[in-house]
Amino acid sequence: MRSQWALRWLPFLVMVPVALIDLLAGPSLGFLPLLTLGPSFGSVYGSVRRTALIGVVALTICIPLAYYNGSLLKWQNNLTIATIVSATGASMLVSHLRLKRERELANVRLVAEAAQRVLLRPVPRKAADLHVALSYTSAAAEARIGGDLYEVVTTPHGVRLLIGDVQGKGLDAVETAAWVLGAFREAAYDEPELDDVSERLESSLARHLSGEKFVTAIIAEVRDSEIVLLNHGHPPPFLIALDGKSCTVEPPDEGLPLGLGPLGAGRPKAHRVPFREGDQILLYTDGVVEARDDDGDFYPLSDRVHLLRAGEPQEALDALRADLVGHTGGPLLDDAAMLLLRRNGS
Repeated sequence: MRSQWALRWLPFLVMVPVALIDLLAGPSLGFLPLLTLGPSFGSVYGSVRRTALIGVVALTICIPLAYYNGSLLKWQNNLTIATIVSATGASMLVSHLRLKRERELANVRLVAEAAQRVLLRPVPRKAADLHVALSYTSAAAEARIGGDLYEVVTTPHGVRLLIGDVQGKGLDAVETAAWVLGAFREAAYDEPELDDVSERLESSLARHLSGEKFVTAIIAEVRDSEIVLLNHGHPPPFLIALDGKSCTVEPPDEGLPLGLGPLGAGRPKAHRVPFREGDQILLYTDGVVEARDDDGDFYPLSDRVHLLRAGEPQEALDALRADLVGHTGGPLLDDAAMLLLRRNGS
């Protein structure tokens, strides 16, 4: 708000001191050409009409002061007036182009938001006996969408979920995320075993990816009193027990990211973790733990998961996200997604 106020009144904050200085300096020194700063700054904020009005104000100030200085009919003053008129015209053109670009950017944002709603659909707040909370922050603030992905679906085989991080950034990462999510949504319903879901994702990426691109991911399925995890080279989740104790859920074997299956080795093995009533599990992407503060220190997620113990899941996760943003002191440099599951019993 302060910056908008400053931009709105900047032309007048410039022209008024110029007029006062010229008035005090007398006819020996001429500061009137500096009035062109008014319409020039006016093009930064507001409409074309407002920019023209600022130019009129500049002329309204210039002509009486020129008369006061005795230079109204001199060629120097005529040159000043012509300069103000020219600067106003150019500023009006700049203002028109700026407004056109802003409208185009607004349309791009609307398209990006629509794409996000299709690609990254809102997760259900409740699935079976789970309460679900989500936090997603894109590093591409203009588009509000990036290479992190997530999904929670209720299937005949139980509640299944996916969280992942596409290598790279930009539209290529978004396109890869779309392929992974599309394949998961189909396979999660069709395949009885998580290993088969993983195979379907590998097959989909093998058809679409080229080179050494890959996707780190965790595929999970919630069962009675436990959760089954398939970790494809992704940061291990945090399990927060009902008694407040927390620990990382490390996979028994290091698995290769999705997309690197043709290399042959390192396929992840499903591992089961107790997940009882009142327990929580936090899944996240590396944009969370790799967020740095001004001193270059990484975000200490293991020391901050205690924020998830109190309140409703979404409120607790929002508090953790606020703490993450406070740690960086500004926008995140990488996409950051967090998915929190709390088991409340049937």
